[in-house]
Amino acid sequence: MCETCGCGTANEHHHHDHEHRHTKTVSLEQKVLARNDELADKNRAWLAERGVVAINLISSPGSGKTFLLEKTLEALDGKIKCGVITGDQQTDRDAQRLQGKGAKIRQVETISSCHLDAHQVWHALADVVDDDTQLLFIENVGNLVCPTAFDLGESFKVALLSTPEGEDKPVKYPVLFATAKAVVLTKMDLAEALDWDLAACRKYIQQVQPGANVIELSAKSGQGMDDWLNYLRRLVS
Repeated sequence: MCETCGCGTANEHHHHDHEHRHTKTVSLEQKVLARNDELADKNRAWLAERGVVAINLISSPGSGKTFLLEKTLEALDGKIKCGVITGDQQTDRDAQRLQGKGAKIRQVETISSCHLDAHQVWHALADVVDDDTQLLFIENVGNLVCPTAFDLGESFKVALLSTPEGEDKPVKYPVLFATAKAVVLTKMDLAEALDWDLAACRKYIQQVQPGANVIELSAKSGQGMDDWLNYLRRLVS
């Protein structure tokens, strides 16, 4: 169960008991986030000392985060030294997919949690960051809500939105899209077949973050990948 969002909490049946438990939940949430923020600051300082730019990739499950990372690591191999921390509730399938592409990979299994936290990232950093590492990708657990609340010590967040999810996710889940440094629209090769409306999606993004940096791409076809790779190169230049 996520202590912050309360996923899985049963409905309370008595008003007095509900009030009592609500107070305890709020207090617990504050303590959890305060402790997490302390550790996130520690992570951020550790990365800054080494000159590493860390990107927290957040999206729904199935948006294409891992496939984008595969293609990104292949393109940057020998050009920009990268590391990857990838989070899932169970299995190391993503880490296996990313092996052998020029970056150190560390899989974190969160078991029952719907997000990575700063403590988990801290224990993975030394495994994926070398003296010459420039760019760290943190592939968060697939979820548009809980990962947004937890600072991992990253330089910034990047939101991914795939065309099969529809156009209106930015206004349904505004916190992520309002705080992300960039919004990457993935699976653009499927847009026409899905009758997906790019103009509507961009309008929704602008509603929650005017002037947002939006990158359109398809990791499968290669469309827009140069824009994404050039964006990453600018971050570490």
